[in-house]
Amino acid sequence: MTSLPPASSRPLRPFVAATLTGLAALTACSSPSDAPSRDAAQAPPPDATSPREYPGLHQVVTFHDGVISGGAPEGEGFATLAAMGVKTIISVDGGPPDVAAAKAAGIRYIHLPMGYDGCEESRVLELTRATRDGLAKGSVYLHCHHGKHRSPAAAAAVAVSMGWMTPEQAVERMRFSGTATNYTGLFDAVAACGVLPASAIDAVNPEFPEVCMPKGMVKGMVDIDMVFDHIKEIQKAGWKTPATHPDLVPAAEAGRLADLFRTLAAGEESTRHGPEFVAMMKSSHAHAQQLEDMIVAGNGSADTMSSLVKSLSADCKSCHGKYRD
Repeated sequence: MTSLPPASSRPLRPFVAATLTGLAALTACSSPSDAPSRDAAQAPPPDATSPREYPGLHQVVTFHDGVISGGAPEGEGFATLAAMGVKTIISVDGGPPDVAAAKAAGIRYIHLPMGYDGCEESRVLELTRATRDGLAKGSVYLHCHHGKHRSPAAAAAVAVSMGWMTPEQAVERMRFSGTATNYTGLFDAVAACGVLPASAIDAVNPEFPEVCMPKGMVKGMVDIDMVFDHIKEIQKAGWKTPATHPDLVPAAEAGRLADLFRTLAAGEESTRHGPEFVAMMKSSHAHAQQLEDMIVAGNGSADTMSSLVKSLSADCKSCHGKYRD
């Protein structure tokens, strides 16, 4: 009889090997204190066929080696990023980032907010410098709230500015990431980008803020009033860009409104006003977010969207009656 090699050295049948591998993965994930496994935390390859999901991370897309776009990290998302080799997170979202959680994972946070209606040249320069410098230390993760619109636009603008992609390739990568066609300003901003000379990037001040909050409650409320007026004009135009106001993109304006309410709800001034005020801001954010989602998906009826506008108006009147009037 032919003697068999020791069990430890014999190859496993494919089914058994796969089963044991799966059990090992489950065991590794069973403890909440464990960092994500190396395989689970590998960034998606540039040729991935769809955005990826990871523990605490959503809509993750690689734009260039070491340059990743996605949604805001949640919970173990910071550990996932650390396991990916990310050393710098750049938030283009309006809300305040969780700087403490990032620091605990050994990651630097940079906050460079941008709107849904585009990205100014000065902001593109800042994003490019922050990304380029961050790559000297490790991978860079750019995020907005959901990871579908602003962060892909930011990553695309950097990719073009650094000469990694053509504007056409970058715009296509935005579509791949889930950026809705409604956000024309984001696409236009990336299409207008070109390769930046090193001297222009070097001229940008590298001291970027960890948190860049809007200047107080008053500014937030003024901005909300302005954007809400825009929403009403869009509503009158049949939920399309008004002919008399061609710069108003419905999805972008609804996104701005949702962002403003979410930022106010997270601010210190709202906390000082008490839990009832915070709840009002969160309610308004939920209504504005529903409106944005419907416009982007194109599945909301005019009546339903108008009903959300009425709810937002009622939210404002209720808040003003208690806290302003």
